[in-house]
Amino acid sequence: MSKPFEPALAQILEFCAEDAVERVFLEDVARRRLGRFTAFGDNGSLTALCHVGANVVPSGTDCGRFADVAARGRARMIIGDERAVTDLWDDMARLMPAPRDDRPGQPVYAISDPPEPGDTGLRAAAERDFELLLPACAAAHEEEIGVDPLARDPEGFRWRTRSQIDEGRSWLWVEDGAIRFKAEASAWTPSAVQVQQVWVDPSERNRGYAKRGMRDLCRLLLGAVPTVCLFVRPENAAAIRVYEGIGMRRHGSYRSLIF
Repeated sequence: MSKPFEPALAQILEFCAEDAVERVFLEDVARRRLGRFTAFGDNGSLTALCHVGANVVPSGTDCGRFADVAARGRARMIIGDERAVTDLWDDMARLMPAPRDDRPGQPVYAISDPPEPGDTGLRAAAERDFELLLPACAAAHEEEIGVDPLARDPEGFRWRTRSQIDEGRSWLWVEDGAIRFKAEASAWTPSAVQVQQVWVDPSERNRGYAKRGMRDLCRLLLGAVPTVCLFVRPENAAAIRVYEGIGMRRHGSYRSLIF
C-alpha cells in the first residue's frame, strides 16, 4: 500500500474539482490555508483526501487507509460522503470511543437555477446583529448537533459567530425583532457555497418564511457561484420539503459520526 503524504494545494484543487459539491468543505479549507490534510495518490493525482481537525472529512476511494492518522486527531465529528465515512469508520472504530450519534443517509441537495423571488427582507448580517444572532446560532447548533455550544465553548462559539458576520458568510431576515430566517455559509469556493444552520425563530415558524428565505438566499448566492448546496438529516421532513420546494435536487448522501 502506498504511504500517505501531505498534498500540495494544486493537487487538492484538482481532486475537489471532480465533485465540487461533495468536496466543497475540503476545497474551502484548503484555499484558506486552514487545517491539515493527508492524502493518497497515483501518478501525481490524488485518489483520496482527508482533512484532520475538529472535523475529520474524508473523500475518495479506500478511505480506511486514513484510520490511524484520523484517530490521532481527537475529532468531534467525522463527516462527509457516506461511502468515504463508512470506509474510514470500518477501520477506525477500534481506535475511537463509540460515537454518541451516527447519522447515515443524510441527503445532500444542490441548486444551480435561481428559484422564484421570496420577496423577503433578507440581507447580509452586520456587526449590529451579533447579539441577536448569537443565541439564534446557538439554538440552531443545538437543534442540529444536540450540544449547547455556549455551554461547551462559549468564547469559541462567540468568535466563530462574529467571524461569520465579518467574512460575509451570514444572512438574516428580521421583522419586529424576530428572526424570520437566518443561515450561514459553512464553505465557499468559486464553484459552490454550502449553506448551514438554516433557522427560523420558533415564534415565526409554520408561516412559509423558511421557503421564502431560502429562495432569496439561493438567488443571492447564485449571483456569485454556479451552485448552492447543503445537507440535511433524513428525518427532518419539514426542511426537506423546503429545499425540494424551491427546486433543490439530490446530490449524493453524507454520513456524520458525532462524538
